[in-house]
Amino acid sequence: MLKIQQNIVQLLRKRGLTLGITESATGGLISHMITNVPGSSDVYKGSVTAYANSIKTNVLGVKVETLSQFGAVSSQVAEEMALGGCRLFSVDICISDTGIAGPGGATPGKPVGLFYIGLAEGLTAYSHEHIFHGNRGENKEKAAYAALELLKSHLINLSLD
Repeated sequence: MLKIQQNIVQLLRKRGLTLGITESATGGLISHMITNVPGSSDVYKGSVTAYANSIKTNVLGVKVETLSQFGAVSSQVAEEMALGGCRLFSVDICISDTGIAGPGGATPGKPVGLFYIGLAEGLTAYSHEHIFHGNRGENKEKAAYAALELLKSHLINLSLD
């Protein structure tokens, strides 16, 4: 399944764009997948695994108010994490994730398998909600691939401009 990562690195290189990654629930898996591509260092600048809320706020600049109002697993936090990654790494694009991999951690309205994948480019960010059904490892892997798919789709759409 290295093909999607290779496509992403090629698209970033072709567009002259750089990438950063800020992860929470995937624990560095997305970064691992990108760095498996030879030559990814041409476009990939770094990552933060912001598992604790204190890292989300102190390193990535996620607002305490956002965490209080929406919770760590929210579209708002995913977007602020991605924007923070763009600033921190001085990159063109940053992808992020936050979620509940399981088996515990569910709350009312936030089931196990709920993930938000964020993407920021410049000062603009958006996110997609996903609910995966699997064990902890499967949910993390599905979320990582969802992040790569979102990034690839974004880059392909840029290519059409």
